[in-house]
Amino acid sequence: MSWLILVLSGVFEAVWATALGKSEGFTKLAPSVVFFVALAISMAGLAYAMRDLPVGTAYAVWVGIGAVLTVVYAMLTGEQPVSLIQALCLVMIVGGVVGLKLAH
Repeated sequence: MSWLILVLSGVFEAVWATALGKSEGFTKLAPSVVFFVALAISMAGLAYAMRDLPVGTAYAVWVGIGAVLTVVYAMLTGEQPVSLIQALCLVMIVGGVVGLKLAH
């Protein structure tokens, strides 16, 4: 159960990171509200997962999921260009996250 919650928390990390960028320094209300709600959910889930998982592993997985999803979203929406080297780096991050799970 901790792994599932950790993965969902990583998804919410991508949500709050994207909303933070769209809030334009908290000057836009809707993205600012999304940021704070997603941040609270993400942190609560991370804290819950850390009850059963090592801190380093949980944090690395959480950050990896959030970072990859944030970049993929930006690429899909055209906010960030797509390149082969970036795609390969994202695959390496995903591989590292999977490796941490398998090694646990």
